[in-house]
Amino acid sequence: MIALIIGANGQDGYYLRELLQENKIDTVGISRSGGFLNINLTDPLEVTSLLKTKMPDYIFHLAANSTTRYDVWRENHDTISTGTLNVLEAARLIVPESKIFLSGSGLQFVNNGVPITESDPFDATSMYAVSRIHTTYAARYFRSLGLKVYNGYFFNHDSPLRSEKHVAKRITEAVKRISEGSGEKLEIGNIAVRKEWGYAGDSVNAVWKLVNQESVFEAIIGTGEAYSIKEWLELCFKQKGLNWEDHVTEIPGFLPEYSVLVSDPSLIKSLGWQPKVLFEDLSKMMLKF
Repeated sequence: MIALIIGANGQDGYYLRELLQENKIDTVGISRSGGFLNINLTDPLEVTSLLKTKMPDYIFHLAANSTTRYDVWRENHDTISTGTLNVLEAARLIVPESKIFLSGSGLQFVNNGVPITESDPFDATSMYAVSRIHTTYAARYFRSLGLKVYNGYFFNHDSPLRSEKHVAKRITEAVKRISEGSGEKLEIGNIAVRKEWGYAGDSVNAVWKLVNQESVFEAIIGTGEAYSIKEWLELCFKQKGLNWEDHVTEIPGFLPEYSVLVSDPSLIKSLGWQPKVLFEDLSKMMLKF
């Protein structure tokens, strides 16, 4: 069996490759970096040619610039929206029996500070959310044509492979440098923000669980447990024998996107999935890397 992983060079792509290889599935990675195949997702002819050549049994579309910044909206529209349409149409024509996974986001839902479920309404609060919402409706349409298209709505998940533009990684890297005597002060925005701190390896296991059944096609993928950035700071500095307050400066007037973002993962858990790496485990893993 063959699986295409679009966005193979990201953290999710890395852990998914490992998981698929453990399951004796050949993987074909697509990415603009990392030495993988570089396919222009906005070109339907390139996407069609790729599927004709590889004839995949699984297609995982994980690619995106994971930020809600407005200045990258066109990049994300090309990758997420246009890319998804080209993948779905090519699959319909060439490999209609394949299983297709599209990554979504907890940020595409209305967020009232309570655990978010699959049935909650969408909310176009950013251009990133607009692209994610578009792909969900595209998936539903192609599903009506007979394709097996799955949507997984990811809530925050990290790993040692995260870049420092993500707060969990930025903090753990700073903690390691400070513990080695860098003397720096770490500047952080609103540390009262509460979100999930899942592990990417667990998240891709949920994806694999989702695509290997045919009763649920859209599922929240999250831990359902929210912790504040302050709690992450306290935990990470404590593991190095340090007091976080001595090394952190909170940016005054910083306005976060949300005060809390947490999921209700009851549905994916009903399929037999459970996260294995929890809050403290994740901090230890990222500090050791």
